[in-house]
Amino acid sequence: MEFQKKLSVTETPIPGVLLFDLPVHGDNRGWFKENWQRERMLAAGLPDFGPVQNNISFNDKAGTTRGIHAEPWDKFVSVACGRIFGAWVDLREGPTFGAVFTAELDAGKAIYIPRGVANSYQTLEDNTSYVYLVNDHWSADAEYTFLNLADETVRIPWPIPLDRAELSEKDRAHPRLKDVVPMPPRRTLVLGAGGQLGKALRAAYAGDTNVEFADRGDFDVADPASYAARNWRRYSVIINAAAYTAVDEAETDEGRGAAWALNVAAVTELSRVAVRYGIVLVHISSDYVFDGTLKSYSEDEKPAPLGVYGQTKAAGDAVASVVPRHYIVRTSWVIGEGSNFVRTMTVLAAKGVTPTVVDDQVGRLSFAEDLAAGIKHLLKVKAPFGTYNLTNDGAPQSWADVAAEVFELVGASRGDVTGVSTEEYFRGKAAAPRPLNSVLALDKIKATGFAPADASQRLVEYVRNGL
Repeated sequence: MEFQKKLSVTETPIPGVLLFDLPVHGDNRGWFKENWQRERMLAAGLPDFGPVQNNISFNDKAGTTRGIHAEPWDKFVSVACGRIFGAWVDLREGPTFGAVFTAELDAGKAIYIPRGVANSYQTLEDNTSYVYLVNDHWSADAEYTFLNLADETVRIPWPIPLDRAELSEKDRAHPRLKDVVPMPPRRTLVLGAGGQLGKALRAAYAGDTNVEFADRGDFDVADPASYAARNWRRYSVIINAAAYTAVDEAETDEGRGAAWALNVAAVTELSRVAVRYGIVLVHISSDYVFDGTLKSYSEDEKPAPLGVYGQTKAAGDAVASVVPRHYIVRTSWVIGEGSNFVRTMTVLAAKGVTPTVVDDQVGRLSFAEDLAAGIKHLLKVKAPFGTYNLTNDGAPQSWADVAAEVFELVGASRGDVTGVSTEEYFRGKAAAPRPLNSVLALDKIKATGFAPADASQRLVEYVRNGL
């Protein structure tokens, strides 16, 4: 064993499996090492996998061989004393199924093994112990996948032949690779799948069997029983597209309670689940968390909501932000499949109605298909966690500008739309306060490689394609 090495990491042929050289300090008395050092190891490239259990395996004799077991959790393995020969086989669904990596480990090396990659270890010295951290509590009922130690396809070069090794009868009986059922990836759960964004996410993930969709009838985010009934270990991502969005109703006694229940209490429950099970939480935010007094809002701007709806969305954002793996996606003026402003304007134009529309609220439309594409992009490229503004691009418009464009696109006259101030439009009506400027800066989402389409062009396509 080499002393005084620096911490370093080597990628292996199996995606996600990382081999670490550990700094070991020794003298005439023995040696010392930092077996697990979260800050430095994360900086070196280890995922922040959140271990919850520490196990030790002691082996009397050289040649003791265990495996090959693929487990439903991530694992960090190191040697306490002695030496081991390790063999790892990818048993996950996908193109690297069956890939093999082997290495000898002593106290100066460690390895990170992601969920679904099978482990196997053979001791090379008597009285060998190895230690492993896992990010879920061990359970005999967990879903495992196994491979036979003597499989002819992977052909692991055991230093001590298996006929001379110490094996359990269970390990001798595991299936060959051709009979192994690959471990499926963790799933993505889309909540609020019946809304405009939910429907767009259905389209974006059409054909992807690892994405599950739930509307309120399938999963009521406000009902504690919904959370207790689900096996959360099967999920890696929750996209929360469920929300209370009745801005004016939120100002009533009944609406206020409903808004807080869906936009804050439910987000709190989802956040608890995400923290406990290491799940990525995608939470949808709103321009209503701001008061509309600035010309443009970056992700770092402090919230200053005007009404109850905005207050609940800001509170929900604060809760979601404490989840270690979160994306808060802030958007505005969503247009998709279902009731929305553009559809209302097309109906009015068809009926020959000449509407009065506010002309001092300025922002950008967010077409649900582009919002869904942006969310899918953030997850695919594994963008840094945090808050991202996501709307369509282009010059900001007022609601009156958008209405006039819609009228023109359906063959009516732009002049049929009359602009009016927000104050005048709502005079004498019970209505929530609105931010006058909802323009969200898009620099951060663009820096991840996502280019939002121009809002005006999308409006043309949306109207001409029959909404």
